[in-house]
Amino acid sequence: MLGSSINLILPPPISSSPFLSLTRLSLPSHPAAELLKASSRKLIFATKARSVSTMAAGGESVASVKRQLGKLFEVSIRTAVPDVNVEPAVVPSIEKSGKKFGDYQCNNAMDIWSKIKGKGTAFNNPRSVGEAIMANLPKSDIIESCTVAGPGFVNIVLAKDWMAKSLQKMLVDGIETWAPQLQIKRAVVDFSSPNIAKEMHVGHLRSTIIGDTLARMLEFSKVEVLRRNHVGDWGTQFGMLIQYLFEKFPNVDDVNEMEIGDLQEFYKQSKKRFDEDPAFKERAQAAVVSLQGGTPKYREAWLQICEVSRREFQMVYERLGTQLEEKGESFYNPYIPGVLEKLTEQGLIVESEGARVIHLEGFNIPLIVVKSNGSYNYASTDLAALWYRLNEEKAEWIIYVTDVGQQQHFSMFFKAATLAGWLPADGSYPKVSHVGFGLVLGEDGKRFRTRSSDVVRLVDLLDEAKSRSKTSLVERGKSEDFTEEELKKIAVAVGYGAVKYADLKNNRLTNYTFDFDQMLNDKGNTAVYLLYMHARICSIIRKSGKDIDELKKREKLCWVMQTVEEACTNLLPSVLCEYLYNLSEIFSGKFYSNCQVIGTPEETSRLLLCEATGVVMRKCFHLLGIEAVYKM
Repeated sequence: MLGSSINLILPPPISSSPFLSLTRLSLPSHPAAELLKASSRKLIFATKARSVSTMAAGGESVASVKRQLGKLFEVSIRTAVPDVNVEPAVVPSIEKSGKKFGDYQCNNAMDIWSKIKGKGTAFNNPRSVGEAIMANLPKSDIIESCTVAGPGFVNIVLAKDWMAKSLQKMLVDGIETWAPQLQIKRAVVDFSSPNIAKEMHVGHLRSTIIGDTLARMLEFSKVEVLRRNHVGDWGTQFGMLIQYLFEKFPNVDDVNEMEIGDLQEFYKQSKKRFDEDPAFKERAQAAVVSLQGGTPKYREAWLQICEVSRREFQMVYERLGTQLEEKGESFYNPYIPGVLEKLTEQGLIVESEGARVIHLEGFNIPLIVVKSNGSYNYASTDLAALWYRLNEEKAEWIIYVTDVGQQQHFSMFFKAATLAGWLPADGSYPKVSHVGFGLVLGEDGKRFRTRSSDVVRLVDLLDEAKSRSKTSLVERGKSEDFTEEELKKIAVAVGYGAVKYADLKNNRLTNYTFDFDQMLNDKGNTAVYLLYMHARICSIIRKSGKDIDELKKREKLCWVMQTVEEACTNLLPSVLCEYLYNLSEIFSGKFYSNCQVIGTPEETSRLLLCEATGVVMRKCFHLLGIEAVYKM
């Protein structure tokens, strides 16, 4: 059994970030209006990475509000100060001392003043620059009003009518109308990538969960995503495994999965024999040659071992709801010689102490692409895979999701690809990104393992999360409210969702400590709390007895969401989690606690507010790979 009490280590706190704006037009002083106004929030990111989004052609997507405002202020700045070249600095407004003067703010005035001061312009201070910027703003349905504050800050209030139309369009046509539109059409997300004949461990859990979320966010953004499982299915260890299989089962044609048994144990036994028996080691090395030479008997044994592993992997993927297409190391092996030959012709690969290497500026070691014994390695395989993804699959963005310990390897091979001319030196497309993540720790601060010091099997870990979730529901008396089948489905959604969310809500670069008790808590920033809030919203709508689809067509509700656009484009799942949690907190604390829905004159609008919140929450759950719960 896994340890039941493990402390959670959180990353440094991120300041609460505004993200949503809601307004009830007909009742400006009502508590519901206060919720909608108080929840005027915009996503603020720990990274300042520039978004790859572009405006949807001909559409005023809520997801592109910041970008649309930026275009308006770009025109205004060029008109007001034509001799100054600056990018519009439009950011979400932050509430200070309980006051908020707008939804967005343009902060260019002080920077522009520093560039023109003393040059004989008509401006005499930063505020006058801000006033000129405001005066030259083109007319737009997006903006209701603007004011200048302090040293030239231009505060922008979004137009209520425009927000109402945007919300109504989302409710009627679906949240897909709010999807960002990116510059790219096709991306590869390389994630999970376990090794054949070895158990998937918690490191693979992080890669699988993070990679799946990134793929979902890109897919939501209308990008074709090639979900690649780069499994370790090639190399010298297979000679060891195949030879051990032959010697343990002379009639190898009759061997089945049950006879091979636990692949992890099978691997350990073959490795022990390899390390202790020189004669076996010699036979295993010869088996590698036979396998790589294509000898049918050896290839069939290799395929059999791989298939047993795949079935083990699939048990994990089915529980996580993750889709992957396998293209392992063996797939790219035939491409390695040609790729290395081209790099050699370019003068990039040279001989060094019997090996073949690429020397890279800024690194004190070379990138070895062929070892001194003539065999290939990770670098040679990764270069061949990158070449294939760029030239055969025509990917514009290749994303690798692995632990941070592999950062140097990726930095080196990315640089080698840039030197070869495969990637532009300025970071434009096609491009590559390494998405690193930290360790999962146990209560002792070390890598998460069972009490017997074995690596935790992911199937066991996920099943325990489901079991604990069901136990918690039963203890709270929920077994009386649901059938056994319903209880099982809720336990699956909550248990697996809790594991995913506990990982994703953390800054992926930090280590975090695995804690079942914390992740299954129904209070605080957990999947359980969020799923409960969604179920509560669904309950309100059910109890109303109203046809929500019909209400959507008849009623306008002024509500605008600063969507998850930048989370989709900047590879930051934790920001999406923060957004979802803040949305739930505002709905619960500001609206649900203060505003009766059913049986009031405002019932229709408030039901639509509930529905809109539910729609957004369900999309966020989907992007995070979490199944929404409608009753709980």
